[in-house]
Amino acid sequence: MDDHKSQSRLRSEHLASGYGETPVLSDVSLAVADGKMTILVGPNGSGKSTLLKTMARILTPSSGSVILDGKAIHQSKSREVAKKLGLLPQGPIPPEGLTVRELVAQGRFPHQGLMRQWTREDEEAVRDAMDTAQVSNFADRPIDTLSGGQRQRCWIAMVLAQQTDLLLLDEPTTFLDLKVQVDLMELLADLAHSSGRTLVVVLHELSLAAAYADHLVMMKEGRVVCAGPSHCVFTEARLREVFDLDAQVIRDPVTGHLVCIPLGAHARRKAAVRVA
Repeated sequence: MDDHKSQSRLRSEHLASGYGETPVLSDVSLAVADGKMTILVGPNGSGKSTLLKTMARILTPSSGSVILDGKAIHQSKSREVAKKLGLLPQGPIPPEGLTVRELVAQGRFPHQGLMRQWTREDEEAVRDAMDTAQVSNFADRPIDTLSGGQRQRCWIAMVLAQQTDLLLLDEPTTFLDLKVQVDLMELLADLAHSSGRTLVVVLHELSLAAAYADHLVMMKEGRVVCAGPSHCVFTEARLREVFDLDAQVIRDPVTGHLVCIPLGAHARRKAAVRVA
């Protein structure tokens, strides 16, 4: 095992998983970089969300294993895993009438028990989580009165209230305006780079993934095709191989981020007209 794998708190080893009799993942080995943001991309049905759910102990693998802090995660108790790893699923729906503060407080569930009720430590954790996610100003408002971006920040605050160093998020920017997407990615990047948390994020937006990933993973047909720094993975050849996408990859002159420019027939015709 190489140094990166041996030092990674969370990793999968030869993982196979799916839904009932339908296999999705096949022989997936992935070491998650500690204190970084790892972003999973791939076509629909490539296994991104399945991998995330299996690593979060929501799905049970048919073979292989997920290792968290040196132990097989599926052999660990749910509450103990929840004290180390937080999951934000895709499109969560809060109970009707729940306020922001009440939702965020649910993140303290792993720390509650028969012998331990609500404490000042819990209150401080909820307050700190709301401050970090910038939702304190509407803490007493019902979740269903907020905008999509505000609601997503509330869900992130709930996960932060668990006070885990490992966060798994399934498409947190879906259905949000571009400005809101960027703001959320800035928040997540800050959690990794300023707070030292380890994040694994599933994204559809390729240019956002390339811009914010410390470690970019491309998946296709239930396998990891390539993984590494964005400048190594986010190439025209890989986009063609994984997404069947004819595109140009350029580097933004201001930010230095890689950007995907699709080259469909319409784009080529416009380019030809400009040249002429």
